[in-house]
Amino acid sequence: MLDESDDIHPLFAGAPSSTEFKKLRKRLVRETRAAIDAYGMIEPGTRWLVCLSGGKDSYTLLAVLYELQWRGLLPVDLLACNLDQGQPGFPATVLPAFLEERGVPHRIEYQDTYSIVMDKIPQGRTFCSLCSRLRRGNLYRIAREEGCSAVVLGHHRDDILETFFLNLFHGGKLATMPPKLLNDEGDLFVYRPLAHVAEADCAKFAEAMNYPIIPCDLCGSQDGLQRQQIKRMLDEWEARTPGRRQKIFSALSNARPSHLLDPGQFDFAGLMRAASAED
Repeated sequence: MLDESDDIHPLFAGAPSSTEFKKLRKRLVRETRAAIDAYGMIEPGTRWLVCLSGGKDSYTLLAVLYELQWRGLLPVDLLACNLDQGQPGFPATVLPAFLEERGVPHRIEYQDTYSIVMDKIPQGRTFCSLCSRLRRGNLYRIAREEGCSAVVLGHHRDDILETFFLNLFHGGKLATMPPKLLNDEGDLFVYRPLAHVAEADCAKFAEAMNYPIIPCDLCGSQDGLQRQQIKRMLDEWEARTPGRRQKIFSALSNARPSHLLDPGQFDFAGLMRAASAED
């Protein structure tokens, strides 16, 4: 029904009619719904702030969430939000025009965090950490002002894997981006419904839909970032052993604290041998 031209959300107007694209679209919807269900993201009647950066991932997120809502599988209100962070040359009219043309409720917020980042971060250091904190703080504020219960981000499977290895190699801990997180204040959820979705599928979808992609010229202009090194490592592994990314991702969903080394997660000291006849 949803693939008929007279019964489709405006977000999918002009979508390719090829079998390959339809399979991709169904896979994205299926994997997103699986993550939403597995991590208990739905609170019927609530409102989600869907963060739209203008990148391939956030466009894919918005489209898939609207398809789920269109099918009656996502009983929440959706509010798209773009935070214009004041980067020089940012095409400020692209996203408002895109959203208005498709009838998507949205809020565009301007906050010049770019100048703060450039002022605070020394030359040669990466901007991502401070930029992310400032962006997240503003998104929390906007979510509260709009009566939203959750901030919804477009991080996908590959983002989660890269963060895991960043924490492993540089942070000395086993941790990554969780699909569902409660903020420090305890009043907002952070959701990542694309947690099961491959980055390559987001790229194929956004390209097929001909979305107006807006690159991040702040961190994207920096070479040698640790995350880029991790991405190259994973690409090399995937080239040598196809399916390696998915195997690692599956391992993150199958943790065994008793077979790791953290006494805070498993009571090693409390392990007791079964009594024998000689005892």
